[in-house]
Amino acid sequence: MQEYKLRVNSLESFGSVDGPGVRFVVFLQGCRMRCRYCHNPETWSMDGGEEYSVDKLSEKVLKYRTYWGKDSSKGGVTVSGGEPLLQIKPLIAFVKNLKEKGVHTAIDTSGQPFCPDDEEFMSDFYELIKYVDLFILDIKQYDSDKHKSLTGFDNHNILRMAQFLSDNDKKMWIRHVLVPDLTDDERDMQSISDFISGLKSVERVEVLPYHSLGMFKWEKLGIPYSLKDTRSPDKDEMKKAKKILEEKM
Repeated sequence: MQEYKLRVNSLESFGSVDGPGVRFVVFLQGCRMRCRYCHNPETWSMDGGEEYSVDKLSEKVLKYRTYWGKDSSKGGVTVSGGEPLLQIKPLIAFVKNLKEKGVHTAIDTSGQPFCPDDEEFMSDFYELIKYVDLFILDIKQYDSDKHKSLTGFDNHNILRMAQFLSDNDKKMWIRHVLVPDLTDDERDMQSISDFISGLKSVERVEVLPYHSLGMFKWEKLGIPYSLKDTRSPDKDEMKKAKKILEEKM
């Protein structure tokens, strides 16, 4: 049997915002998107991080399971990134291993690698969703051109992934990062809200405020940061965005 290995950027043993309860968060290496507000640009390269066998990583993670018990509301394991779906075959092996031991599993993804016309990818994806309790999906923009300007890619496959998860009754949390003058247009947010209202398995919608705390990482890596003068949204802007995006939940 093939021994799968995961390329890991970092580990967080007590995450509190990456799914229900206390989470052990595995940040995988590699991402194709180049989001202008990314706070983890060090995860972009597929060559970085540290390589773990699925068994070694599972062993490390399971040392913390006493904090979760068997109650999924108390926590579990979230795989984030980078982009987890770029390592889909070892990811399947990892979450399957955890599910067989009764651990609540979540995948935090941008959805960009989703390729409904690729038979091999879809075969893997059907296998993956058997072992994932929750998908945390970013919807950064509804307008495809604006999405490409923001991330370097359009969003057609991302929206198709959200619809696929809905059609297959897979639980989702939807996240939207609110960036003043970039992702806060009311009509754009209303379009996202309308789209979400057509999905039947969304449990929660979260609006996250933009912050520049990751800017120093861009500077360290020698990558120009285009949002140096962009402020964080204020309370009223956050309240308005939440009202629009959560009103049909």
